[in-house]
Amino acid sequence: MSVDVDKAARPPQDAPPPLPEPIKAVPVRHYGRWVAALLVIAVLALLVRAFATGNVNWDAIPDYLFNSDILRGLRNTLLITVLSMVIGVVLGVILAVMRQSKNPVTSTVAWFYIWFFRGTPVYVQLFLWFNLGLVFQYIDIMPIYKDEWSDFMTPFLCALLGLGLNEAAYMAEICRAGLTAVDEGQTEAAHALGMSHGKTLRRIVVPQAMRVIVPPTGNEVINMLKTSSLVIAVQYYDLLQSAQNVGRDSGVVVEMLILAAVWYLVATSVLSVGQYYLERHYARGSSRQLPLTPLQKAKAKLSGGFNRSAAGGA
Repeated sequence: MSVDVDKAARPPQDAPPPLPEPIKAVPVRHYGRWVAALLVIAVLALLVRAFATGNVNWDAIPDYLFNSDILRGLRNTLLITVLSMVIGVVLGVILAVMRQSKNPVTSTVAWFYIWFFRGTPVYVQLFLWFNLGLVFQYIDIMPIYKDEWSDFMTPFLCALLGLGLNEAAYMAEICRAGLTAVDEGQTEAAHALGMSHGKTLRRIVVPQAMRVIVPPTGNEVINMLKTSSLVIAVQYYDLLQSAQNVGRDSGVVVEMLILAAVWYLVATSVLSVGQYYLERHYARGSSRQLPLTPLQKAKAKLSGGFNRSAAGGA
């Protein structure tokens, strides 16, 4: 009796195929990352040590944190920032519409305005406003107001015009970019329905353009808060001026400059949070599902941890 050796060695037809060996995934070792991290930590440690052992009176910073003069300067800084941005946004929208106008006079005037104010430093513009008395000796608005230029152009008004009119040039380009980002078919459809040009801008174009306009505008607000420190050149009493005055009187000049930097950081952080939620508000029309906010993520992690602990206890 003969036996077929090949047939005996062959596995049955209905037997499952053998399982493949598990893959051993070996992560790639990034030694350069560890070296870079160690170098960064070492540099930070050296900086912290240098500032900690330096000849700086750190105790003076919390002592003057809520000083009345410092808070007055902070209030004036926030005031000039808000008012300058209001002027910049309103005038910037007008200039953006003028730039897109088919009227060659209005478009040329808007282009010249943007060219001049973007092409000259704001520091120079502040001095020009302050010294325009060489050209206009009197302000004569016949039935309303009449006075000399030196009395009319106060440090506050000089700072407001210098910052606000300069900001309008940048906001005009931001607004123009947002308006051109809206598809022209939206405007054509609105005109086909009988809507006027102004109504089309208010109801159709501008709401859609806000998604493009808001992020750079938020950056401009933060930049305006820091740029407002230049108004010290025209003797406006802002946060930097108050810090210098307090530092000179108390003998802690550098410490008060650090204190001013702390207040600037606090203000810009608050503005950054507001910018984040404003961008999120105008992104609702373009995103089907908005990402979770940091607060929502924290709540989700906390609720997930409580649920896991409850399940473990059960």
